[in-house]
Amino acid sequence: MRFEEAQREQRPTIHEPRGELLEPDLADLIPLFVGEVRGRLERLAGLCPRVDTDPQTAAEARRELHTLKGAGRMLRLGAFAELCHAAEGLLQGKRADAISLLTRVTDRLAAMVDAVAAGETPSEDSDLLAALAGTQPTATQGGKVPPAPHHGASEVPIAHASNEVRIEAQVLNTLAERATRLRILARGSERHVKRLHELARLAEASMREPNPHQTLAALATALRRAEVEAEATQKRLQRGAEQQLDGLLALQLQPLQGLLLALARHARDLARALGRDLEVEVLGGETRLDRRIIQDLEEALLHIVRNAVDHGIEAPETRTGLGKPPTGTVRIEAVAAANRARITIADDGAGIDPARVVESAVSAGLIDRSRAAALSRTEALRLLFMPGFSTRHEVTELSGRGVGLDAVASVAGRAGGFAALDSNPGRGTTVVIEVPVARRGEEVVLLRVGTQRLALASSVVQHVDRIATADIVEREGRTLAKLEGRLVPFFLLARPLGEEPAPVQFLLRGVHAGRPLAVAVDAVEGSEEILLHPPGRVLAGNPLLDSVALLASGQPVGVLSPEALSRSAGVSGVTGQTHRVRPSRLRVLLVDDSLVTREMERRLLEDAGFDVATAGDGHEALAQLSEGRYDCLVTDVEMPGMDGYDLTRHVRTVPALAHLPVVVVTTHDRPEERLKGLEAGADAYLAKQGLDARELVALLKRLGGS
Repeated sequence: MRFEEAQREQRPTIHEPRGELLEPDLADLIPLFVGEVRGRLERLAGLCPRVDTDPQTAAEARRELHTLKGAGRMLRLGAFAELCHAAEGLLQGKRADAISLLTRVTDRLAAMVDAVAAGETPSEDSDLLAALAGTQPTATQGGKVPPAPHHGASEVPIAHASNEVRIEAQVLNTLAERATRLRILARGSERHVKRLHELARLAEASMREPNPHQTLAALATALRRAEVEAEATQKRLQRGAEQQLDGLLALQLQPLQGLLLALARHARDLARALGRDLEVEVLGGETRLDRRIIQDLEEALLHIVRNAVDHGIEAPETRTGLGKPPTGTVRIEAVAAANRARITIADDGAGIDPARVVESAVSAGLIDRSRAAALSRTEALRLLFMPGFSTRHEVTELSGRGVGLDAVASVAGRAGGFAALDSNPGRGTTVVIEVPVARRGEEVVLLRVGTQRLALASSVVQHVDRIATADIVEREGRTLAKLEGRLVPFFLLARPLGEEPAPVQFLLRGVHAGRPLAVAVDAVEGSEEILLHPPGRVLAGNPLLDSVALLASGQPVGVLSPEALSRSAGVSGVTGQTHRVRPSRLRVLLVDDSLVTREMERRLLEDAGFDVATAGDGHEALAQLSEGRYDCLVTDVEMPGMDGYDLTRHVRTVPALAHLPVVVVTTHDRPEERLKGLEAGADAYLAKQGLDARELVALLKRLGGS
């Protein structure tokens, strides 16, 4: 059963009569009402635990209810206003069940607001009104009361990362000034480009002089000055960009209070529907997190809360028989440390037996029995995050904890964090999701495996070692490296990618989510900052990749999943189906008016693995470029009608082709011709005489991003 299926199955089917649609003349007030009331309900939820011990808190809660009542009456929401009025009366006296009832009122009012946001008029909750009036026995938050109301067959809304952001005028002014400063700096850098063009011309001219030493000395001095000026400009640009980014990211941060309270409300609704007593503790609502990350995490957190209640918290009579309090507890807490945020969802329910997890994994073929016997308790619980572990059988046998946890870990990983789980049978389960506070560029290590280029988060890499083939040992289905007098289990990345490992490998070692990570690659090519993107359909189903990214050069690169690598350390292969991430063959358009030359170059490039199309002149080339996608353009210069320089200039004026790599291959090898080609916009200029085929192939692969 996958994550989405589990959500549909575990979500309680709760219904209520659909109200009439709101009056049309009030429709434009709905967004204002919803925005204000949700904020007030968050404050009311925070006041609930103290209303019976602190008179000032009770008075503040009454004021909030009174304001909410007025807002409901303005929008002609009779049921909403009546419930607020009844709750006001509750706080006038002393009732032992005040906290329990006010929590139920807050939950119900929030559900009514969700109905209003959906364009419906919420219906009256007669049972809750009777309880407030004291005319029927009052149940606890999770007691045996009728199921919590719900909007028809639709599902509980939980989107609390607002699509609207309010910005103070001063903040907006600062951002605008910084943006203008950046633009001025960027435009000012044009003088560096012009200066380099002048120096390039001077260098080309000096090559024709009989004694160029004096010119070369002047060039060296000018280049050094240009370097210093460009470096200073680059530093100012970098500093300005960092300040602008920090300012914009600060606008994206919002308190988690709304999300945590929505999760708590959902937990109580589900507990009431299942006839279980439940108390929910919410802590750390002031913790701030990037609203985009909040949106990404909502469904994963909701899923964890469902499991905590549905498959963790036992029925009251069962808990009593086990010597536990009849009322279960779920704690939802957020804390921030440095630039990271940690959200914890813990319950005191049935817990998970690691031995049963291992047995289920062995039965499902996810791990062999010999390796399973050596697993520690912590390693056994990690199996719950393995793709394919979640089947209907495990849901029954393991309290549903396996359902979708691989998807939860994947969501956390794509946000730049991780998910972890700890559990003790009979004592409860704790799930932790840790993510960065803000979504910004991530520093990655660029890796090479065969012909493929990949990236791995720098934060998980602590050591890089060279290992030879002779240092690699295969033992009982595990791959190990002889390192510093001991055997280190690692993951040989070339195998699942279908590549032949290089004789010397680079072993990257580190830690992810508290567990060791070790992966071997053919080469390490340095580091770069990237912006992560969802993997999309191309990489869907590949357990090795979390996302894709564009490098500064514009080349796409797959970003490896630290979760998958740490889970696979020492395993000879990857459990389950894998897909190669080898890039498709580069497509080259070859333009030359000589049939013989064109045919020879075509064969040369096709033998090197390129997909080659040909054109006899510039006009034919433009027609083909408009009809298909190409990774590189290779063109001659001397051609009838439109020569190679004009073709290159035209390509650079078309937005869709502006970044297409262009290589000029010609018999003209004079410096001024080479400069003319580069000024036209060519990325490289090669002479046909003495052309090294390997040089051309390597150049096209580099420019084409292979």
